[in-house]
Amino acid sequence: MELLFVNPGVDYMIDRILAFQSADTPLFWTSPLFHFYPQLDREHVLTLANDERNRYLSQKLRQLYPSLKKDIDKRILLYADYWATCKPQIVAALSEAFDCDCNAILNDMQCRVSMNPIEPRFLTEHAFDIFYLNSEKGAIGEAIHEIIHLVWFHVWHDLFRDSWDEYESPSLKWILSEMVVESIMRDNRLSSINPYFPRENGGCIYPYFFTMKTDNRPTLDVLDAMYHSCSIGEFMRKSYAYGQKHEQKIRRHIKQSEQGIF
Repeated sequence: MELLFVNPGVDYMIDRILAFQSADTPLFWTSPLFHFYPQLDREHVLTLANDERNRYLSQKLRQLYPSLKKDIDKRILLYADYWATCKPQIVAALSEAFDCDCNAILNDMQCRVSMNPIEPRFLTEHAFDIFYLNSEKGAIGEAIHEIIHLVWFHVWHDLFRDSWDEYESPSLKWILSEMVVESIMRDNRLSSINPYFPRENGGCIYPYFFTMKTDNRPTLDVLDAMYHSCSIGEFMRKSYAYGQKHEQKIRRHIKQSEQGIF
């Protein structure tokens, strides 16, 4: 398991930012950009059609990039140094959690340090984005979350042999992979180096999962009990079956949460 930290360049960063800024994207995803970049006129952006919106944001963000590049490149070095320190315990914890030798897989992972406060991951590329304003501890905490996804679907695909296209949003398999991260992260070898763990520190998964209930119980509690009661393969089967049983309720909760409807 190896992780390379890189500056992907301003064109890449802007493309990834715009992917979360269309007019029909929920505020849950669009708002962080304007929080971290007050130079952007949010009220003006809201009046623009998608093409005009993209032009405005592209121009403004491209103007900001030169003043940020030095800091981005500096943080890449900090993140890489801290990853080297933490890597042995991360690999040991994930090898145990997934019952596989993580030293032997994912030796081409790439962390793209970006202006984008939203941090997408790309399973087949073994890559993910990290927001450059993370501290080195925050960056590794975020990286653990993404690496859990990569290992989860590596093991899942070996088990089910289904399509990689099924692992992306908005599929139930993607939703499940986001929910189970907290249970895996509870391992002290992982949680102790993730400053966003536990929930009181912000949490290591989307916050709307914390309030989700199924069968009159917090859904995360149901999944956590399941995770600790069986092998990883059996857990994948059982947790997905549980998700299928409650899919309509799960999706409704996510939609309402992303739209700010409570």
